[in-house]
Amino acid sequence: MNLSAWIDHRAGLTPEKAAIRFCGRDVSYAQFAELIDRLAAALAASGVKRGSCVAYLGFNSPEMLALLFASARLGALFMPLNWRLAGPEHLQMLEDCPPALLFVEAQYVAQTDALKEVPLGDALRDALGAMTLVSFGPATDGWISWADFCRRASSSAPLDPLVDENTPLLICYTSGSTGKPKGVLLTQRALICNAANSTDMHDLTADDIILTTLPLFHVGGLNNQTTPALQAGCTVVLHPKFEVDATFDAIERDGITLTVLVPAQLDMMMAHRRWASADFSSLRMISTGSTIVPMHVINAVHAKGVPMVQVYGSTETCPIAVYLKAADAQRKAGSTGKAAIHCRLRIVDSQGADVKPGTTGEILVQGDNVMIGYWNAPETTKAVLIDGWFHSGDMGHQDEEGYLYVDGRSKEMIISGGENIYPAEIENLLIECSDIAEASVIGRPDIRWGEIVVAVVVPRADSQLTGEQVMKLLEGRIARFKLPKEVVLVNQLPRTALGKIRKEDVRQMVARGSYPQ
Repeated sequence: MNLSAWIDHRAGLTPEKAAIRFCGRDVSYAQFAELIDRLAAALAASGVKRGSCVAYLGFNSPEMLALLFASARLGALFMPLNWRLAGPEHLQMLEDCPPALLFVEAQYVAQTDALKEVPLGDALRDALGAMTLVSFGPATDGWISWADFCRRASSSAPLDPLVDENTPLLICYTSGSTGKPKGVLLTQRALICNAANSTDMHDLTADDIILTTLPLFHVGGLNNQTTPALQAGCTVVLHPKFEVDATFDAIERDGITLTVLVPAQLDMMMAHRRWASADFSSLRMISTGSTIVPMHVINAVHAKGVPMVQVYGSTETCPIAVYLKAADAQRKAGSTGKAAIHCRLRIVDSQGADVKPGTTGEILVQGDNVMIGYWNAPETTKAVLIDGWFHSGDMGHQDEEGYLYVDGRSKEMIISGGENIYPAEIENLLIECSDIAEASVIGRPDIRWGEIVVAVVVPRADSQLTGEQVMKLLEGRIARFKLPKEVVLVNQLPRTALGKIRKEDVRQMVARGSYPQ
């Protein structure tokens, strides 16, 4: 069985029901199943088979999702590319895993064409030269149009008997916030397991109406709710990209019951004039994650009468590994919950021994949703997949009831004077201040202490905040050794596509002493 069977099954049960609502049009389950069948046939006619790669560069769309399921039917890899990246960054990924076909929305065709002018090695030039380029705009030199590609389908693609749940399906490149992006390889089984985790997390049923505004090139947008919703027979209201007014409109107009909104999105919505009067009565819950979630965001959502539930995971876990249920949203606010129904969780010390409740250690995850490895990186894979456990590099602790609290990244930990300092603890205190829009705490090398704590703070637009005032906010609230030795005020922080602060870029900014003003 392959993932496209989900859609075939739902098309048999509820053929007329809207699977996807997109830009004013509904795509029924029957229509979606037919589109997947047509695309699978066109891919097969283009030479795609088990083990081939199909890449997509563009905004969210039904066609993007259909290409994922069509790839699943053929046993091919689907590679969604981050449209926020520059051409040279895409080139790194295309060089790492050259696709047989690259589908590109019209606004990114020129950027892709520019890659042809980049000096390339012979092997990469040959690989890219063999690639079929498909444009969602008109056909131009070196490109075929989407319509011409679809016309390649003459009959249904034959099923490969070797395609099953263990067949790799998704290659997603990590955001690269700590270094060169790595291709995370997820099997069809991983998406199946993840869907079961999501169903339990959200008490998902076919009656739910899902709003997806996160980019589908991230597993958070693709798999937190979107693919599980299609398995469950829900209607997915899909937006090309996140826009504040469009999000408010959809929640109020379309009867949205579930959505995922990361803290960066919620901050933008909370700052909007519509937040106070917005009608969220249809929502059963809002899910959030991707980074440590500030308490003021959680409290603001709860004040709207909607439970906010956190999910913990990563690209390597598809992503759902740990989650909070709606029943615990108030009682355990700030926690990411307990291990997913089909996952196991451990917190270990530097020697690999399990730690006691309340003690911070590295978060380890085990389950069928975990990646099988990084593409073309066996040594990197071996370093994080040990004895069946994924070593996340994240640090956290569990309370006496087994609820997880994420403390930060192990690589972000600051060691000052022999003491371990987790930046998230300080950051959470800083962003409670109404004069602070965002903050990032990093360590800077120091001859005496090894590292010193530096707080990089973005004041709100109407604030007259000073570094001295920032220091006073923390005095008496944390140990003295955790207090920043320096406070830097800037007008913005570098972020990834999902709104995560790029810590490495912040470190480099501090090291150079060059701050955006």
